[in-house]
Amino acid sequence: MVNKERLLQTFLEIVRVNSQTKKERAMADYLKAKLQELGLAVTEDGAGEAIGGNAGNVIGVLKGSAEKKALLFSAHMDRVAPGENIKAVVEDDIVRSGGDTILGSDDGAGLAGILELLRIIRERQIPHGRIEVVFTIAEEGGLNGAKSLDTEKLQAKHAIILDSTGKAGTVINRAPAQDEIIAKIRGRAAHAGVEPEKGINAILVAAKAVSRMQLGRLDAETTANIGVIAGGTATNIIPDYVEVRGEARSLREEKLVRATEAMAREFMAAAGEENAQVDLTVNRLYPAFHLPEEHELLQLVKRAGEACDVPVTLMSTGGGSDANIFNGKGIAAVNLAVGNEEVHTVNEYLVLPELVKTVALAVKIVELA
Repeated sequence: MVNKERLLQTFLEIVRVNSQTKKERAMADYLKAKLQELGLAVTEDGAGEAIGGNAGNVIGVLKGSAEKKALLFSAHMDRVAPGENIKAVVEDDIVRSGGDTILGSDDGAGLAGILELLRIIRERQIPHGRIEVVFTIAEEGGLNGAKSLDTEKLQAKHAIILDSTGKAGTVINRAPAQDEIIAKIRGRAAHAGVEPEKGINAILVAAKAVSRMQLGRLDAETTANIGVIAGGTATNIIPDYVEVRGEARSLREEKLVRATEAMAREFMAAAGEENAQVDLTVNRLYPAFHLPEEHELLQLVKRAGEACDVPVTLMSTGGGSDANIFNGKGIAAVNLAVGNEEVHTVNEYLVLPELVKTVALAVKIVELA
């Protein structure tokens, strides 16, 4: 039932639209027009203004039978760099980037898949409940569009996010919470060649702290990383300030707390040894979620997979997505794979038949809801 060629052409249109994080205006306008053509009532919220972007989340509503379950379908509009002026290359059933940019299948594949879903529903006059579509901004680097979304205006209590890598039928039903850790270390400046004894080297403090941390994969459910260190002005000056940014993630709250506290202790200990000061900030960027296999949404997805011959495999992930935010706001959400691989790199590619299967799965979810 999926029009493969139409789906491909829609995807190619989408990746040609520049849509960097907080600069999604052109993509928002494109998607609003498409949703309106398909008969949805379309609005745009104020999320862009709230986060300093030029477009808000795009929300579409397709009314349906009250006897069937209301469903929300979502994908994000933005993409990582280098993601402008994309020139996709189609090789049989594989779509690749031209090599100078990403492809933009994260999450152009999800956007195209949802538009194809809506076209099939309309063409085949498939009975359905209320369908809500949310195309979010600023997912990359913070899930900020979903965070700013007013879910009180939505009616659906079950959401399908199309934004995971891998083969069709892969369903993310568990993902970690993430803590952001920011350490601002203040030492004392001095001439590095004339009187280094009078200085307190903030970079040295940072180095001591980081060298003592357990980083990388801490266990099967927990990771930690230091990703950014910035400070110092010249080689002949003892640096009096450095800022270190890191993160910890875990599927389990207690493990995340331990990992974050362990990193914080090392910053405090190193600062004390060198008579430096450290200001520590810990921010919970998003909550963990875990929908058990017996959850009614997962049972619906599994029945749909059996009905359209797309085997469903439940998986946990180490990354966050809008599904974390929806779950945190009381809307049960899972993340479906859309057939893309090596995302966030110039080697990114999309396996078109897998996206076709994902759309077929989504159609069957609507039919069985």
